[in-house]
Amino acid sequence: IGITKQYPGVRANDGVHLKVAPGQIHALLGENGAGKSTLMKIIYGVVKPDAGTIRWEGEPVVIANPARARKLGIGMVFQHFSLFETLTVAENIALSLDPDATKSSADLATRIAEVSARYGLPLDPRRHVHTMSVGERQRVEIVRCLLQDPRLLIMDEPTSVLTPQTVERLFETLRKLAAEG
Repeated sequence: IGITKQYPGVRANDGVHLKVAPGQIHALLGENGAGKSTLMKIIYGVVKPDAGTIRWEGEPVVIANPARARKLGIGMVFQHFSLFETLTVAENIALSLDPDATKSSADLATRIAEVSARYGLPLDPRRHVHTMSVGERQRVEIVRCLLQDPRLLIMDEPTSVLTPQTVERLFETLRKLAAEG
C-alpha cells in the first residue's frame, strides 16, 4: 500500500497500490522506465521501498531479502536469467533450493520431471543449460520457482524473449497455475 521508491533524479514508484488474490493473473503495463520491474523487485525483497507497506495475507510484512520472500511463498522469475551454463538443469535448480530439499539428486530429478510435465514445461533434468534455447532456459527458471511451492509467482517481462508459440504455451501454464490458486 502506497509503495514509493525514489532514485536520484527519478521516482520509480509513487504511492503504488496493488492487490492480488489467489487465482488471479495480473499484467503490469507501461513504458520502459515506468517502474514495473522496481515494484516487482520490492515485492520480492531485492529492492527496499522508501515508503509504503506490503501486506501478505492481510498482515504487514517486511521483505528484507529474497530468502524472506521465498519463506512467505513468493517466487520470482527475473527478466535476465541466473543460470550457470556449464551445469545441468538439476544442478542449477539444486543451487536455489533448501539443502534439505535436495538430499537426493535422483529424487530432485524426479521432482523436476514431474513438475515440468504437470505444467506443460518439459525439461530433462540431466541436460546442460548451454545446450538450451532461451525459451527452455525460462522453463528452468519457472520450474525452479514452482518447486518452492510459491503462492505468488512474479514474472518480470516473461514474454520479451519468447516466440509466439512459446508465449501461448506460457499463457496456458499460467492459466493452469491460476486455476490451482
